[in-house]
Amino acid sequence: MDLRPAIAAVASDLLRYRARHDGGYWNTTGASRLVLVSGLAPLMRADGCRALAHGCVGGGNDQRRFARYGVQVAPELPVIEPWTNPQALERFPGRKAMLEAVVEHGLPLDPGSGAERSTDGNLAGVSHESAELEDLETPVTRLDPRWSRWPEQAPAEPETVTVVFRDGRVTDVNGSGPDPVEWMARANEIGARNGVWLRDVVERRIIGTVCRGVYEAPGLELLDRAWTRILQAGLDAEGRELYARLGAVLGAAMYEARWLDPAAHAARDAIDRLVGEIGGTVTLSVHRGVVRVERTRVAGRVVQQTRFGSGGNRWSQEAAVWTRKEDSDA
Repeated sequence: MDLRPAIAAVASDLLRYRARHDGGYWNTTGASRLVLVSGLAPLMRADGCRALAHGCVGGGNDQRRFARYGVQVAPELPVIEPWTNPQALERFPGRKAMLEAVVEHGLPLDPGSGAERSTDGNLAGVSHESAELEDLETPVTRLDPRWSRWPEQAPAEPETVTVVFRDGRVTDVNGSGPDPVEWMARANEIGARNGVWLRDVVERRIIGTVCRGVYEAPGLELLDRAWTRILQAGLDAEGRELYARLGAVLGAAMYEARWLDPAAHAARDAIDRLVGEIGGTVTLSVHRGVVRVERTRVAGRVVQQTRFGSGGNRWSQEAAVWTRKEDSDA
């Protein structure tokens, strides 16, 4: 089932609401659990399914996410969690027993089943975890990115990117058009080849532990630089402070599978009131991991600048003249 439009729409929300977790992680994995349950539940109902099963490791973030969204989106489909089932754990206490069962029954074996790592990817981003990366002394360069180049591998010449926003949402990236699938893919391509992507974080998990993760979200990282400039020009100081607080609430809500809860709905409604009328065009220069704003044309609501463009320069000139006059009189 093609869920790219759904994940692209949620990625647009992650950017609009800046719903990030510890260290700026863009919550692409948590978002995909919402999309999977919401997108697959109608098909499962139509096919007469009586339960929703997943293979997430017991006690992990994703077990909690599937359980919570399952109850909210498809309450009639009980969630089966083999990793928490006593009979399953007795039969399969570890990887060795599972491997033997797969071989015995002639089932296809995923080539990555023996790896001590986990990679989870979707249109919005890729997450990396591994036994090696759990050691905080392991340099992040030990990682093999799925999409992205390291900055030193990026092209020698800068690339220009134009991002258009309307009513607080992206509508075009370098001619992509307004389809979120298209502009998300275009932003990913540009960010990945120019080394814009890395988040190496030690994050607080739902279950109360911490875990190191490395994340690729080249498109969202690129677009956030442009969105930041639009917010700076379109919101006053109080509005930006409120936006930041609400964004933190929504970042935690997406990570903890509370995106459909009333508090998250209220936070999104409040941000919609703040950013629903701002937009514009931002031109970026992207070069070896660095994204720089070249110029900005803001549309909609604009905060009036109040320094040299609005009298500050004249005040300085008058002060200088007055100071010279006092010196002369003396």
